[in-house]
Amino acid sequence: MLNGKTRKRTEKQLTAADILGNPDYLAMSYGGYRKKTRDIQPTIPQLKEDMKIMSAMGVRILRTYNVQLQQAPNLLKAISELKTEDPAFEMYVMLGAWIDCKNAWTDKVPNHEVESEHNSGEIERAVALANQYPDIVKIIAVGNEAMVHWATSYFVRPGVILKWVNHLQDLKKKGLLPKSLWITSSDDFSSWGGGDPAYHTEDLNKLIRAVDYISMHTYPMHNSHYNPAFWLVPENEYDWSDRDKIESGMQRALNFAIYQYRNVKNYMKSLGVNKPVHIGETGWATISNEHYGADGSKAADEYKSGRYFQLIRDWSNKEKVSCFYFEAFDEPWKDANNPLGSENHFGLINIDGQAKYAIWDFVDKGIFKGLTRDGRPITKTYNGSEEELLVDVHVPPRIEDISINH
Repeated sequence: MLNGKTRKRTEKQLTAADILGNPDYLAMSYGGYRKKTRDIQPTIPQLKEDMKIMSAMGVRILRTYNVQLQQAPNLLKAISELKTEDPAFEMYVMLGAWIDCKNAWTDKVPNHEVESEHNSGEIERAVALANQYPDIVKIIAVGNEAMVHWATSYFVRPGVILKWVNHLQDLKKKGLLPKSLWITSSDDFSSWGGGDPAYHTEDLNKLIRAVDYISMHTYPMHNSHYNPAFWLVPENEYDWSDRDKIESGMQRALNFAIYQYRNVKNYMKSLGVNKPVHIGETGWATISNEHYGADGSKAADEYKSGRYFQLIRDWSNKEKVSCFYFEAFDEPWKDANNPLGSENHFGLINIDGQAKYAIWDFVDKGIFKGLTRDGRPITKTYNGSEEELLVDVHVPPRIEDISINH
């Protein structure tokens, strides 16, 4: 039950300004696809199941990625129906509009200097949904990792994102979108000026001034392979126990994420801008047979993923930074040809409806009681045995024996 104060606040319509940075409104990235292809969309009943599970976890705002497919409209319909069934139900959405360059995802060479002709339609659909569900959609994010140069299939220059952000801000001024709707873009920390100076362009600076807040991504797990200095066990820890070495590595991973966050904030402030910076994505895979597994950086497993989830949640809640943790549920379509690929295994709950180590305590507390996913009750992985789980956990490599290929 909501207390009187919360009920009153809900009635007056919460805005992004009320929700972001509020530890009572935890954030989560959400896809919800159960199969190896997105051609099979989650049904409204399945989406409702997922909403109830996340609500039980304290999640109150979700991030979606595109409005090209039916998933986002169906999600908004599902949330709307849940609110009708129970007026106390709260779930809000950061609605993503996917942005591509010309020739993205085709057999032609991507042209990063020209945007896709499909972008305008994507923005139009996002605007329509924001107006149809103003009580649920509180943020529109223009693009997902759409400016970062390693997104070689589709990235665009900041001027494209700036154009669409300005367009949406103009619609707000004209009363064609809710004035309280926040507009951003969700991108890698480097795209927001927190890394390589190659990104420090005048269009980026204009974009930072144009958005309502910055949504930045940070992935220490990926950097355990691509930028591993922070991850390797230093010489002064060689004599430590395996558990202590792992814990020290996870603390360094947290500090790595905080460092990237602060770099973005510092770049913004160097422009004389002061607005909120939140984490649009961060997460830690639990399985990998590639760069992050036993034959690579040894980062991916349920124990480390659980520690990262706890550490980043504790830090972000304390700092009043919203963290759209990636992600709620495993999605097997992401690397359909490699079932053990890390991209399939970032969820807090696996495809069989089992809660991973990060949220075993939620199962213990009974918060999932009476809830199911595809007819299955939420149980614990490894039968809840930490001893079994630890068999799959590897200590990070030492500085002297690193053999990761870059």
